Amino acid sequence: MTDLAWMHAALVSARPQAVSALLRYFRNLETAEEAYQEASLRALRTWPEKGPPRDPAAWLIFVGRNIAIDGVRRARRQEPLPPEDQISDQEDAEATAVGKLDDADYRDDILRLLFICCHPDLPATQQIALALRIVSGLTVKEIARAFLVGESAMEQRITRAKARIAQADVPFEAPGAVERAERLGVVAAMIYLIFNEGYSASAGEAPLRAPLCEEAIRLARLLLRVFPSEPEIMGLTALLLLQHARAAARFDKEGQIVLLDDQDRSLWNGKMIAEGLALIDKGLRHRRPGPYQVQAAIAALHARAARPEDTDWAEIDLLYARLEQMQPSPVVTLNRAVAVSKVGGAEAALELIAPLEDKLSGYFYFYGVRGALLMQLGRNDEGRIAFDRAIALAKTTAEAAHIRMHLDRLGKIDAPTC
Repeated sequence: MTDLAWMHAALVSARPQAVSALLRYFRNLETAEEAYQEASLRALRTWPEKGPPRDPAAWLIFVGRNIAIDGVRRARRQEPLPPEDQISDQEDAEATAVGKLDDADYRDDILRLLFICCHPDLPATQQIALALRIVSGLTVKEIARAFLVGESAMEQRITRAKARIAQADVPFEAPGAVERAERLGVVAAMIYLIFNEGYSASAGEAPLRAPLCEEAIRLARLLLRVFPSEPEIMGLTALLLLQHARAAARFDKEGQIVLLDDQDRSLWNGKMIAEGLALIDKGLRHRRPGPYQVQAAIAALHARAARPEDTDWAEIDLLYARLEQMQPSPVVTLNRAVAVSKVGGAEAALELIAPLEDKLSGYFYFYGVRGALLMQLGRNDEGRIAFDRAIALAKTTAEAAHIRMHLDRLGKIDAPTC
């Protein structure tokens, strides 16, 4: 790995820890971010000449803190910061900084930073954008491209989010045990939302938005490192890994959606699947199941099936039933209907989703599933109506094209034979 590549990896890895510690020092998000940026620039000048520090995060925290203090001193016309060569050689000071980064401080700092990005006053889109900017260090241009919006619009979104946080006067004290548990759930949900932003991309958007999935996985791994014995974080990380492992098989060369049963499983990422399976197995051994673990267990059953016909649909049905109890949702029931159709037939699945139509009247997937089930039963006229509704609700060209494929099949079935 080149010096530049190593330094980039070190800066990205150290960012959450460094920014969160600087936030604890200065209690101001803008100051913490600017201090980290300045420390990173100094690292790019200093590290190639003097070699990498023993602990990059501690070095960045120490230097960033002094740079920010120097800014205050300059404003007050006081003494400037010592010369750069003195800063980079301050082993004792760096060791002190390392000493402060024990497990408790590190955990609370990371949680504080992530929780601030997940402030309840912020809409979900602003939470995600702010987390990608502050925690992940993505540029505004990169975030805007991933969300398919203009750079100026994204800049305004992030600026508004920062302003709301400043106005809310968010406390920076270390959270207690109860608060920590509450924050953990909010942070996990934010990471899951980031992943879904990338996963829901169409084929044409996938190269631009795949980094969101990768960043969500990185943040989940980071959270797992902070809470290594928390089974729901194991479940979340496993779920993201198992879902993203199928990325290369989800679209064909023409950009059409490839359903799970039709995917080329040789394209699935075996290493990612192995990591996900190990994590969910470890999480379930704690015997404290939660929604992320159940979803990951469902994904694991798909991943373990060498062929579509090997899938344990009966167990998937049971897991969805458990998920319905934990997290009642018409979307969960809709997903369960696919498993029910495999186990009990399309008629049983239609009965299951019939009460959902009012709640899911604007949901593309409801009419896609309904149309497919009706087609299985030979009720083609009703299936065509459902598919037409699905096309009207499709949000991407790939979704619309997938439904048109079903309509084409119906057309061939209904066509008169000579």
